[in-house]
Amino acid sequence: MKFGQWLGLITTAAALVLLWSLRESVILLFAAIVLATALCTLVGWVRHQLRCARPLALLLCLLLVTLLLGVVATAVIPPFAAQFSQLLAKLPEAAAELQTLLRSSMASVSQMLYGSDDAGLSWLKDILSSPPQELRDGIGEGAGRLLGLAGNLGGGLIQTLFVLAVALMVASQPVAYREVAVLLVPSFYRRRARQVLLQCGTALSAWVVGVALSSLCVGTLAAIGLSLLGVKLVAANAVLAGLLNVIPNVGPTLSTVFPMSVALLDSPWKALAVLALYVTVQNLESYLITPSVMHHQLKLLPGLTLTAQLLFTVVFGPLGLLLALPMAVCVQVIVREVLIHDILNGWKRPRTSP
Repeated sequence: MKFGQWLGLITTAAALVLLWSLRESVILLFAAIVLATALCTLVGWVRHQLRCARPLALLLCLLLVTLLLGVVATAVIPPFAAQFSQLLAKLPEAAAELQTLLRSSMASVSQMLYGSDDAGLSWLKDILSSPPQELRDGIGEGAGRLLGLAGNLGGGLIQTLFVLAVALMVASQPVAYREVAVLLVPSFYRRRARQVLLQCGTALSAWVVGVALSSLCVGTLAAIGLSLLGVKLVAANAVLAGLLNVIPNVGPTLSTVFPMSVALLDSPWKALAVLALYVTVQNLESYLITPSVMHHQLKLLPGLTLTAQLLFTVVFGPLGLLLALPMAVCVQVIVREVLIHDILNGWKRPRTSP
């Protein structure tokens, strides 16, 4: 290798090391890009509908988003916070009810198998023999810590402002910032890099639209189902179902904990009905809603999604779990276009002499 090639290799390695040390800032920057993509998608829709200039469309979108956030803040957040507090307060009672149900079920099973309520399964009863009051105190303390953790989230205000500021700047001049990124690659590959970045933007835009519609459908179906079942705290559980739907695989599972806990206070069968409802909603979301609203979206295999969640969570932390799917979408585009199409498909089988 020549001196220039060695210098380029060393520079690339140093850049990778620098990016690794700044990975927390990188994930914040990617979050800003995702928000900017969502805003650019809305701006494009407004421009298509009103046939107006981009600055005017951006201003109208910002006013619309501000108006929507104001409506949510005044009409949704206060009752949601009140219902969520009630939900956390009911968790110890639900846990005690579940303990009673398990003990009675074990007594029935022991009676059927051993002819006695105490034979055979007494060891399992001893595990669950902690006083209900202690169990309630422990869960109540855990709920208090959870509320304290939620209150400490205000410490991330500077990072939130950074993400919002960068998202607004990128959304105002997306072409200029894309060209800056293109200039970071060698000159012979800049035209191709521009095409790859455009494909990443298209995939991210499709993901943003798809996940917004999917979450809205999931929250609406959950609200309708919980209302028909007569479960309390419908608004809190529906909002949780819609928000946690953004996190694939993990989010839908977590969203079933709270409504099942509330339903268990009324009747055990109602908790099972809530579980069946959420399983049905998630199956509809996976096999009907998502394929319908994401027909332009890249198809990610479930195994790849789980791998991306694990990998990005280990590397970037909790924010990596939240952004695992959009990052996986971008990585899949880059791997397909750069690694497979430009590098691997360019290799030719060496000719063999006769």
